[in-house]
Amino acid sequence: MTLLTFRFAPSPNGELHLGHAYSALLNQKLANSSGGRLLLRIEDIDTTRCTPEFEAGMIADLKWLGLDWKEPVRRQSEHFAEYETVLKRLIRQELVYPAFMSRGEIRAFIADSEKRGRDWPRDPDGVPLYPPADKALSMKERNRRIAENAPFAWRLDVGAAMARAGKDLAWAEFSDETLSTTRFVEARPQDWGDVIVARRDIPTSYHLAVVIDDALQGVSHVVRGQDLFSATGVQRLLQEILGLQPPAYFHHRLILGPDGRKLSKSLRDTGLTALRDAGASPEEIRRTVGL
Repeated sequence: MTLLTFRFAPSPNGELHLGHAYSALLNQKLANSSGGRLLLRIEDIDTTRCTPEFEAGMIADLKWLGLDWKEPVRRQSEHFAEYETVLKRLIRQELVYPAFMSRGEIRAFIADSEKRGRDWPRDPDGVPLYPPADKALSMKERNRRIAENAPFAWRLDVGAAMARAGKDLAWAEFSDETLSTTRFVEARPQDWGDVIVARRDIPTSYHLAVVIDDALQGVSHVVRGQDLFSATGVQRLLQEILGLQPPAYFHHRLILGPDGRKLSKSLRDTGLTALRDAGASPEEIRRTVGL
């Protein structure tokens, strides 16, 4: 019988809050109830915002909650060479291209387009899709700009990648926290346009690293927030063109603040450390998040 494998994968760029607690505790509950295992992954490819201090605080919070995970902990920042190997493969297959436009240039391009009466498409998060200009550059021009140290990011050519996949994509989505029934969801990576898969100085992105890590760690079930539901389409496309076995997914409810919005580290919503310091117990946290 295959051992079910779950993972909790926070980024150490702030303090964990109640939303993280719910996700971590739910993953542990499902791993325990299925006789499976829980992994902890530190998603720290953003070496500017992620710090050892935040990581130490996160691990302290998770241990206080009673989480137990299988060692070793995988830290993405220690595996850039693995990601770069995969990136080079995508470059050779011409499924990615260097994108040179700055944010200002993107805004100007879109403003000019909309001035001429064309509504510019946006991704599910409301961000304008990347313009197609760089995709049309000749190889000579691309190499010239790279040689001159022009800033760029590697973007996935979604059209070429979908053609390489050669079939309609979907993923298995569990319908509730019991993981008793699944439905198949159509993957629509084209809704995101040509997403970034790596940067010049960091040979990966969230999308690329997460599919590589899930495959290498044998993750069978990805249980994470509803805010990542649509992005799963991009990851399914990457799994398909890289020949990786996709896990099953469950995108759980979000824990909302008093104002009805999703809790956020960037907005400095009350962290678990502050709740603990105020006298909250792990049992109270579990009750608060509905577990």
